Amino acid sequence: MLSGLDRRHTVAPPGYSRWLIPPAALAVHLCIGQVYATSVYKNSLITHFDVSQTAIGVIFSIAIVMLGLSAAVAGTWVERNGPRKAMFVAACFWAVGFLVGALGIATSQLWLLYLGYGLLGGIGLGIGYISPVSTLIKWFPDRPGLATGLAIMGFGGGAMVASPLSRQLLSLYDPGYDPGNSASTASGSALVWLFVTLGVGYFVIMMFGVANVRVPAPDWRPEGFDPARAAAKPMVTLASVSAANALRTRSFWLLWVVLFCNVTAGIGILEQASPMIQDFFRSDGVSAVSVAAAGGFVGVLSLFNMAGRFVWSSASDVIGRKAVYVLYLGVGMVLYLLLALSGQVATALFVSLACVILSFYGGGFATMPAYLRDLFGTYQVGAIHGRLLTAWSAAGVAGPLIVNGFLDAEGEPGTLTAAAYRPALLTMVGVLAVGFAANLLVRPVPERFHEPASVGTGSVEGGKA
Repeated sequence: MLSGLDRRHTVAPPGYSRWLIPPAALAVHLCIGQVYATSVYKNSLITHFDVSQTAIGVIFSIAIVMLGLSAAVAGTWVERNGPRKAMFVAACFWAVGFLVGALGIATSQLWLLYLGYGLLGGIGLGIGYISPVSTLIKWFPDRPGLATGLAIMGFGGGAMVASPLSRQLLSLYDPGYDPGNSASTASGSALVWLFVTLGVGYFVIMMFGVANVRVPAPDWRPEGFDPARAAAKPMVTLASVSAANALRTRSFWLLWVVLFCNVTAGIGILEQASPMIQDFFRSDGVSAVSVAAAGGFVGVLSLFNMAGRFVWSSASDVIGRKAVYVLYLGVGMVLYLLLALSGQVATALFVSLACVILSFYGGGFATMPAYLRDLFGTYQVGAIHGRLLTAWSAAGVAGPLIVNGFLDAEGEPGTLTAAAYRPALLTMVGVLAVGFAANLLVRPVPERFHEPASVGTGSVEGGKA
């Protein structure tokens, strides 16, 4: 039965519609995108374990670090074994992570929650995130930005589904929990059943992706697609570059810096979104923005984070990958500067600036696989993408440290104003400037790093891997 997961059994038959692949990828990304919804039950976990916010926040950090590390380590394995086996392994780690986490909650052993949701779940995150990427690029050589945007959009939108779902499940398992009250906490038993339900439910949904994903035949190409014409675009190659050789190129490390800077700046807002809008409009210790309104703001940010992954990555198919990162980073610097200096003038201005910034944050994730394909070909693009995601792990630590470090120096939570955020936001302008310069320095990969023509098909027509 397990042999059906092998790559040779996933080659699509003639006439197979490539538009069935994005829903398969979405099935995985919508599930693992739940990692952005951990704040829903964060306070309940704090109460249950009787620990600090930091002790619970570490769970998210472990998961993100493991995402980058597992994607980097398993990237070549994913390329070699194909998307079906990779998605299945990801689903197993992700589901088991929830079940081990449930055991930790049931026994009040916090280390089991670290092991389950953090370590094991993080491995599922990393493998699940990269598993459909190279397959989508091979199916959509004519529109790689649109294809990866469709799938990675699911990761940004996963929290929009998981947040209300988790609240309703908690209220079902604990009638005393009020999903409309941010101060309400659920019982330990409700948390256990929440984790069990999510673990089983996500596994079933991810199996839909496992069953439907296919790889194209070696000689397949979209009707009317001309690889030579696609390669005539700036920065696009028909050559093949291995994951090992990619690490030896300057362009890889420049893109690592680009992704690190874009993510660090985005997380700076994402991690502080709810208290940030309240603090920006605080006067005499009272905020003009309610807790409910702040929660709605977070939902709007999630929507723009998700939409940006599709809209901007699709736009990159037209204007080019390098140009769209000039937009993310260059315009992003201006927006952060405006937010720091004028964001407190009106809530509409604050929300507008933050939403565009978060759309750039999401777009940066979704466009990067296509950028890698342009520079390194399709040969081992999934493995190269996995190694690049270590920048996400580093940014997941650096972003909150920068912002929280400045805020801790300014005062206690609940007493801060817009001025307290200004040093952190101006620092993010500098971070984006570094990424902007790195993007301008990206150049095509020298021929000495190309694989022989007989090794795979690194062309944009998407042959062997």
